[in-house]
Amino acid sequence: MNAPQLNWLPATDLQRALRDGAISAEELMNACLARVDEVEGQVQAWTYLDKKHALAQARARDLDRAEGRALGPLHGLPIGIKDIFDTCDMPTEDGTVLHAGRTPGYDAKAVAMLRAAGAVIMGKTVTTECANYYPGKTRNPHNPEHTPGGSSSGSAAAVAAGMVPLAIGSQTNGSVIRPAAFCGVYGFKPTHGLIPRSGVLKLSRTLDHVGVFARTIGDTALVAEALVGWDADDPDTRPRAGIPLCEIAAQEPPLEPLFAFVKPPVWDRTESETREAFAELVEELKAHIVEIELPPLTGEALDWHRVIMQADMAFNLEREYEQGRDRLSQPLCEQLEIGRAVTALQYQRALARVPQLVAGFDVMFERCAALITPSAAGTAPPGLDTTGDPSFCTIWTLCGMPALNLPIMQGGNGLPLGVQLVGARDTDAQLLRTANWLVKRLAKD
Repeated sequence: MNAPQLNWLPATDLQRALRDGAISAEELMNACLARVDEVEGQVQAWTYLDKKHALAQARARDLDRAEGRALGPLHGLPIGIKDIFDTCDMPTEDGTVLHAGRTPGYDAKAVAMLRAAGAVIMGKTVTTECANYYPGKTRNPHNPEHTPGGSSSGSAAAVAAGMVPLAIGSQTNGSVIRPAAFCGVYGFKPTHGLIPRSGVLKLSRTLDHVGVFARTIGDTALVAEALVGWDADDPDTRPRAGIPLCEIAAQEPPLEPLFAFVKPPVWDRTESETREAFAELVEELKAHIVEIELPPLTGEALDWHRVIMQADMAFNLEREYEQGRDRLSQPLCEQLEIGRAVTALQYQRALARVPQLVAGFDVMFERCAALITPSAAGTAPPGLDTTGDPSFCTIWTLCGMPALNLPIMQGGNGLPLGVQLVGARDTDAQLLRTANWLVKRLAKD
């Protein structure tokens, strides 16, 4: 293989080459680091990257293979870690000066699972301030004058720019799907509680999800499958049998899927080319899609999400606010202050509505394999003072349903335009399989 191009190969291809000895983990890491040298000055996706340490990990994986030790499913594959996941050998600063120099003595559960699967932790990717809205330094790889989205901005941009084949991030509102859409990669937010969150900056137990970024559906399934599991320190996970995401994602559906095209309550915020693109998509799918109007109650879900998120953030970031509010951004302080004013009645009422909302969507899924809807209002907005509107992801995050960005459309400005697929809770493998069918179906035309 041509080493300078290794960084662009699908992770599934690299996985086989590494296991067969066709390439070494050190060769792959050198290819990724060469790409970092080429584009990082413009993209600025990394907040911590020690090249010597990354190469040392890769050589250790090569030694595992040379000495006949068992190889994990991610053997030798580099992966970027959003800088809100604790890492025992690298700083974890959460995008805020208040945590500058913080070096945990342990790994987040998700990071530990990646290491156990044989992955090489390449470095820490940029997050917005405390995984909220205030932007970090990262720029969109397709046009540095546009935002990459947030809060998992560095993870999405690093994968899109070819610096690393895989990365992980988190979503409390739209922080996986939106940057994946803006950067033109696959972004997968699984069912709530599927991937453990212990050792990750906590904003909201109800809303926080771990998500993944990749450049193919197969790669998405590969890294997500290694992260599914129970964790005694995360009460929303549960003991379960392994989910063969890779195997199921690659299968043909037993029946050709029917999609429900839904316009979210914020449809009026979509750009004209987004509306035109989805009209063309609906026309293209014809017999495989129906348009379903969401009930008026769905519009209130945005307020329920806001109440839960702001109240939980105010609680979980109380120390930062109390002791360091003068070093937090004004937008974050304003959110925390609103959250501190939420009453117990408002909070409990919002929580109580979620199961009703999920039950309403379950009726749709009795007929349809997945909902299809925009990932964002349009392509990545110009400027770096905002990460874009997350509202197109809000309902699906609130409901804890799996969602996947498909980078299959493009705006008139040449930037990616995302399509979001949403499935019923605990149908993650089927959602990936449905997405694979859709991508292949559109590629034939």
